[in-house]
Amino acid sequence: MPPRLKPTRLEYVVDGVRLRAQLSAAALDAAGDEAEQRRRALEILKQALFRGRMIAKERLENGAGGIETARLLSGVTDEVVTALYDFTTVHMIRARNPTEGERLCLMAVGGYGRGTLAPFSDLDLLFLRPYKQTAHVESVIEYMLYALWDLGFKVGHASRTIEECVKLAREDFTIRTSILESRRLTGDEDLAQELKTRFRNEVVRGTGAEFVAAKLKERDERQARAGASRYMVEPNVKEGKGGLRDLNTLFWIAEYLNPSERIDGVPQLEMFEGREIRTFIRAFDFLWAVRAHLHFTTGRPEERLTFDLQPEIARRMGYGDRADNPAVERFMRRYFLIAKEVGALTRVFAAKLEAERVKQAPKGISRLLPGARRKSNRKPLDVAGFHEEGGRLGVEGPEVFEADPLNLLRLFQIADRRDLDLHPDAFTAATRSLSVITSKMRRDPKAAKIFLDILAGGRDPQRTLTLMTEAGVLGRYIPEFGRIVAQMQFNMYHSYTVDEHTLRAIGVIADIAAGRLADDHPLAVSLMPQIQEKDVLFLAMLLHDTGKGGVAGGQEKAGARAARAACERLGLPRARIDLVAWLVEHHLEMSDYAQKRDISDPRTVADFVRLVQTPERLRLLLVLTVADIRAVGPGVWNGWKGQLLRDLYASAAAVFRGGRASDAVSVVRQRQAFAAAEIRARLVEADPAAGAWAEAMEDAYFTGFGQDEIAIHAAVSQRALAEGAAAMGYVREDLNAAELVVAAADRPRLFADLARAITVSGASVLGARVFTSRQGQALDVFYLQDVTGQPFGHNNPTALPRLAEALEAAARGEPPAGDPPRPADLARTAAFAITPSVLIDNEASESATIVEAAGRDRPGLLTALASTLAEAGLSITSAHIDSYGERAVDAFYVTDAAGWKVTATKSLTALRQALLAVLNEGETTARPRTRARLERARASVAR
Repeated sequence: MPPRLKPTRLEYVVDGVRLRAQLSAAALDAAGDEAEQRRRALEILKQALFRGRMIAKERLENGAGGIETARLLSGVTDEVVTALYDFTTVHMIRARNPTEGERLCLMAVGGYGRGTLAPFSDLDLLFLRPYKQTAHVESVIEYMLYALWDLGFKVGHASRTIEECVKLAREDFTIRTSILESRRLTGDEDLAQELKTRFRNEVVRGTGAEFVAAKLKERDERQARAGASRYMVEPNVKEGKGGLRDLNTLFWIAEYLNPSERIDGVPQLEMFEGREIRTFIRAFDFLWAVRAHLHFTTGRPEERLTFDLQPEIARRMGYGDRADNPAVERFMRRYFLIAKEVGALTRVFAAKLEAERVKQAPKGISRLLPGARRKSNRKPLDVAGFHEEGGRLGVEGPEVFEADPLNLLRLFQIADRRDLDLHPDAFTAATRSLSVITSKMRRDPKAAKIFLDILAGGRDPQRTLTLMTEAGVLGRYIPEFGRIVAQMQFNMYHSYTVDEHTLRAIGVIADIAAGRLADDHPLAVSLMPQIQEKDVLFLAMLLHDTGKGGVAGGQEKAGARAARAACERLGLPRARIDLVAWLVEHHLEMSDYAQKRDISDPRTVADFVRLVQTPERLRLLLVLTVADIRAVGPGVWNGWKGQLLRDLYASAAAVFRGGRASDAVSVVRQRQAFAAAEIRARLVEADPAAGAWAEAMEDAYFTGFGQDEIAIHAAVSQRALAEGAAAMGYVREDLNAAELVVAAADRPRLFADLARAITVSGASVLGARVFTSRQGQALDVFYLQDVTGQPFGHNNPTALPRLAEALEAAARGEPPAGDPPRPADLARTAAFAITPSVLIDNEASESATIVEAAGRDRPGLLTALASTLAEAGLSITSAHIDSYGERAVDAFYVTDAAGWKVTATKSLTALRQALLAVLNEGETTARPRTRARLERARASVAR
């Protein structure tokens, strides 16, 4: 990172005296021509403003701090605004003999009033007058506002008397806060001082509690809008949790309760110790630097640190790649650690307020509520050193942890068992006592027992472990977890940092165990009572992503090594250590088999059973997989994925029940044959005309669908025999997708033509099942969603019938009308550098070659890949579509024209090159010209 620059003097950037002299000269040179006077003045001010901003930008890029940059920009703006005021009142609209009513004071309020300003922030101004507005004052204000707008400022302004300010401040907390931060820029000093005095005496005095409550309610609502977690991977630097507004809230409350004359840092209070003040300033400086870079990079007041901007901001702030740790992920981890520090500051601040009796006992941690003072209702607990006070758990002091380090874990265990919030003082004491967690304590069996009770036996492990993480205790006690705290993965698949995702996944397992997710995950809920090693399950979930913590080796193997080390310290028996390590190493396998492989293929099930080996592992892996996917982010889990996992589980469980895991292929085929015979008999009984079709379909088809679906498929297929092609679509609420069935005579390029028609419609393919009867009729079943992740056509009754007609036409060989829609978030995805890959596997299936293509997701990709396979003379027998944010992974089971695997080396090489060419097209077209100058970064492929 660049060395820190020393602050510069404002007069070296914008000389206010010289600026006013230039304005006076311009006014005199163009005397008598007001339009020319104004034009010249604006040109002079624009040059001064531009010079100031460019110097601030250059200094920022060369190591100047965020606070210094914000103050420099504010100082430059001060000089421009006050010079404009002087020019206006001296040369343009001068009051020769000003009356009492023509007195005027120009004040900065809001963020500008604090003396800090981002490059493209709004300019909040208050024109303060003693009485009602006169014609002279109105002319001055109007002239200044038009000039400021012409200078490019977005001005928020008000013209009020002191009486109006006081009255409105009593009624509106936003106005009250803006006046709290006000400072005089120029004009009548007595007016500014009178407002300050009356504001303190008539508004602030005696209203501390209500102001605290209002500001914290406002904070909660703001964070709910911006995203409740401070670990969302596209944070809002200004409004998000752990951002600048949280620090401003602390500042406002401190200033309101203990007014000071300072605006350049933390108020002079005893609320913070030296360490907290340094943390405050460090966080403030970093966040201001990020915000300033955001504004300068985009040329607008951009407050959200989106994916397309993250690599560029990382570069500008001096971050570089280190081994397997990209610059963008290093930068974002720093951001989230700062956000974590802001959360800790909030709790420390709450503790200080508690000591001053500003609030009642809260309903939740750090909730400040108004109310009368209450007498202490401290109640000692049966554990020495702990007490309950106002519905919260407290400690006598840090000495409780020094006397017995296990008390640091007991603090969270007791809070969980008794359903108590932590007192802010207790939280602060825990944060400052992390040094008591030593290597000896990590290997203490008593400590392990307490920790495992919190993790696997607690009432609300997600909440408790989150508190432990915020306090730094969890990362200190389990260093493997500590390495992933605030770790971000640079891709669009994950919505949270690695630690936040992990803790949410633990919460999902706890909800499954409690039966709260029976509707969403009926199988997982039914299996939990059968799982014997619940502590193993929770430990595996806690440690499943520790391989992402910058350690050497692949994610899964590195995670397994980390899990072994952690479990050995905890003193687990060897068998449990092996089981935790196995689950961590293979935690992605079940989703890969379910989503990327044909689970109706007996070989797929056999390979999976060979990997899993025991029914207990199967149950553990199912629950672990469900929780892992669900905790990735909103909309990632859906009914389609749930059905795939349930189908795979059912097939594997049937093999274990048969007691012939060593001959799984035969077991699966027998199961398919029995199921097919039973379903064929029922189908023929209900519809005798469907008999021939049912006999022509392979056995594996009947285990993949329910009786009602098969009846629909039979009807569509019979209609296709008469009409040449037939299609039908309907919404499957249980799968969160629309199911679209197409039947037609099989031919080359059929799947590619159908895929193109779907792409043109704007639908997104979740998955596809392809079958060909012995009569040569193809039956393709597609599962579709719209761009919002909802079933395609769920809110448009004409969409599915229209698409069915288009698919019938495509099946007959008629080209679809129209082009695929352009992606809406092209700019965001352009930040990711994605390396395409093609894997070809001739071992995982007995009857087909598996081709897996991974690259940048885009409309038309499935069509392009399918067309390439068709041009190679290959038939698609099964297709499995998956996406991970910006990256698509599509797997195809293909055979040659004779129905055999593709084995010739020359053919496989040509196929791989052709598919890579298709995938690379996405890289050449992904970057819009407007973003060409921004830095890119390699997309993380970790899941």
